[in-house]
Amino acid sequence: MSDHVYKVVELVGSSPLSTDEAIRNAIARASGTLRNLRWFEVVETRGHIEDGKVHHFQVTLKVGFTLD
Repeated sequence: MSDHVYKVVELVGSSPLSTDEAIRNAIARASGTLRNLRWFEVVETRGHIEDGKVHHFQVTLKVGFTLD
């Protein structure tokens, strides 16, 4: 097994639909500018409430990618 070195960045994704969609949105956007994305870790989940209902989900992620 070869040694791996990762760079870790923190991202915040959001969605009006779900936390899963917020995660997917953050990773999709990051993959447009970052290469070699390998893993993610959800470190925080929060949301916005309007009129007594969940209006928006927001998820903070740590995302790791390998260096060239």
